[in-house]
Amino acid sequence: MSNKSELENLLKIIRALHEKIREAVVAACEMTAIADLSEIAKEEEGDTIYAIDRVSEELIVEYFAETVAKETPIVIIGEGLDAGKVVLPVGALETDARWRIIIDPIDGTRGIMYQKRAAWILTGVAPNKGEETALQDIELAVQTEIPLVKQHLSDTLWAIRGGGMFAERYNRITGARQEIFLKPSAADTIAHGYAQISRFFPGAREELAAIDEEIVRGALGDVQKGKTHCFEDQYTSTGGQIYELISGHDRFTADLRPLMEKKLNERGLFLGICCHPYDICTELIAREAGVIITDTSGNPVNAILSVEPDVDWVGYANPAIRAQIEPLLQSSLQKRGLL
Repeated sequence: MSNKSELENLLKIIRALHEKIREAVVAACEMTAIADLSEIAKEEEGDTIYAIDRVSEELIVEYFAETVAKETPIVIIGEGLDAGKVVLPVGALETDARWRIIIDPIDGTRGIMYQKRAAWILTGVAPNKGEETALQDIELAVQTEIPLVKQHLSDTLWAIRGGGMFAERYNRITGARQEIFLKPSAADTIAHGYAQISRFFPGAREELAAIDEEIVRGALGDVQKGKTHCFEDQYTSTGGQIYELISGHDRFTADLRPLMEKKLNERGLFLGICCHPYDICTELIAREAGVIITDTSGNPVNAILSVEPDVDWVGYANPAIRAQIEPLLQSSLQKRGLL
């Protein structure tokens, strides 16, 4: 574990960056037409970069160069950067870096650019262990809500490994800040709660829906006439999904998109966009809050800190929900040859 005072200093610096990004993106949304924000700025292998993404990405390198990198070399990892990463200060060697900082300046781009739902700024910090530095090496994580233009409240969550989770609510109108106490659901069943498998985009939606149906039926039985078992929320932001689990809004969420590649290839189709390490780099916050995050095999979710890997993950609000759902999920995947 790194020096706590170092991490606390980084926390202050990263929170300040998040606030700059939040202000810049909200201002852009207030002043710019949706059609302009949703223009494609760049196509990358792992995702599409929209004009709105450029609003925040331009801040990142300059900010870190003027703050952390003045004291120690760092590696910044994120989509939109050349080769997916940059070493600071300019001219420094990657091997000399103290930290690897992975960041998604707008997680939930599509929702915020169309003003449908809040997006999130995500950052994870790990000691530099070279190219193999992974999600489980992250020791500090921060996520900050980018509110809709019509929304005056914005939450920030953070955690230092082993120190618990903390959260603050910011009022954009008054400038007031208030500590808030978020808690995952203590329910022992998904019945009458929110539980879902992500199927945001076209491609294998029917397979994902079939797995979802099998799990719910296995957990709760057949739907009774005029009744409902549970609900779902397709929040197109991994950081947003993590927040929903931490805050007690959701009880179970699974993102299985990488597993669909085999099925799609059998049909002569390609796998579309998936979750990447920068999307789930704040998993530490969920863990410190008591949420259980695993991969589909039930192991801690892990991937190297890079922009390329596709990541499957499963989130359970508590051990009872995991006990109810995990065997059904794994059985459904095994039956399809996906696990």
